[in-house]
Amino acid sequence: MFELEEPEAPAAVGGLAATAPLAVRMRPRTLDEVVGQAHLLAPGAPLRRLVEGAAPASVLLYGPPGTGKTTIARLMSQHGERRFVALSALSSGVKELRAVIDDARRRLDRTGQTTVLFIDEVHRFSKTQQDALLGAVEDRLVLLVGATTENPSFSVVSPLLSRSLVLQLQSLTDDDIGVLVDRALADPRGLDGRFTMAPEAREQLLRLAAGDARRVLTVLEAAADAALALGNAEIDAEIVRTVVEEASVRYDRAGDQHYDVISAFIKSIRGSDVDAALHYLARMIVAGEDPRFIARRLMVHASEDVGMADPTALPVAVAAAQVAQLVGLPEARLALAQATVHLATAPKSNAVISAIDAAMADVRAGGVQAVPPHLRDGHYAGAAKLGNALGYRYPHNVPEGVLEQQYPPDELVGRDYYEPTNHGAERALADRVPKLRRVIRGDR
Repeated sequence: MFELEEPEAPAAVGGLAATAPLAVRMRPRTLDEVVGQAHLLAPGAPLRRLVEGAAPASVLLYGPPGTGKTTIARLMSQHGERRFVALSALSSGVKELRAVIDDARRRLDRTGQTTVLFIDEVHRFSKTQQDALLGAVEDRLVLLVGATTENPSFSVVSPLLSRSLVLQLQSLTDDDIGVLVDRALADPRGLDGRFTMAPEAREQLLRLAAGDARRVLTVLEAAADAALALGNAEIDAEIVRTVVEEASVRYDRAGDQHYDVISAFIKSIRGSDVDAALHYLARMIVAGEDPRFIARRLMVHASEDVGMADPTALPVAVAAAQVAQLVGLPEARLALAQATVHLATAPKSNAVISAIDAAMADVRAGGVQAVPPHLRDGHYAGAAKLGNALGYRYPHNVPEGVLEQQYPPDELVGRDYYEPTNHGAERALADRVPKLRRVIRGDR
């Protein structure tokens, strides 16, 4: 029989197998290797103090993917021989959580060792699962490091929020990403100088990264593999293009990016910046946002910020919503874009929303006095005996179609809600409405 020799294991670099992903091999080992987040890692800054062991506290790290949340959690565990335990909210339940907490309690009692519990995607934990953490966090049985791409204010229960520091990480800049790329090309843990990168390829890689360290290192590793297969020692722009076709769109339909992007979309339309509005529309479409959600926001905006300055804005938005409902993407992108362009370039007026909000404020404040008798319903037996509808004057009986008559309750006579602007089609109403009021109120 033939004896087969055992294959040699890949050489380890920095304690990690050479076959480990580049993003894992290049994970910072010290705070000084962390790129970006200067607002949190400067001397005396809260996150640096936590990592260095001062004033231990649980923390929620909130920020986009690839900004160093897992790395920072691991660095926190290195101080004082702390034990590091990682759970994913996608695959762990209350049972696994309680097992970790029980083990942390035993270790703390027997050896004094603190457990750093890292929970990735902590916003995906249910309320019950988050509540299960409260006692352990409050008693410091564990130092919780929760990582989330969503605003914790929307996704984490209030008691857990109050027991944790919330620190927001920022997307990495192109300069930060450039440092990571250059380090990975040269470092023995990375590509160890085996490849060079053309300037245009490097620029393209920074653009594709979209501030995500993990993504850029993953693309760089794939590009190096492609160059190796071609027998090239240089990674050029064409190789990068073959590895990935478009930049990632960082957008979470259920999270903070969802609210930020739709907010920027509406504010760009309100500000009449049609190009910015189309950019945010494109981001939502590419990210897979429900076109019906976009259409609903356009319909609201048509009344809220355009209103009577362009009365055609609302029908255009409604038509776009019908296309989104009946046709769907990708074709519905055209109707959504048309409505976006129409609303962004339309004259603006918030007179409609100001009017209804002012009227509702009066109602909530008690302005619900009796309807004047002559306006009440008189189409039933006995109405006349109650004085209902007596004295009502029919406007169509006069040539002008408008006549003097009291319509609001006594306490609200003379109260103006609608104040037309001089923008667009509303300019005509700015002249007409005061004239109507003078006739109706007998002020001529």
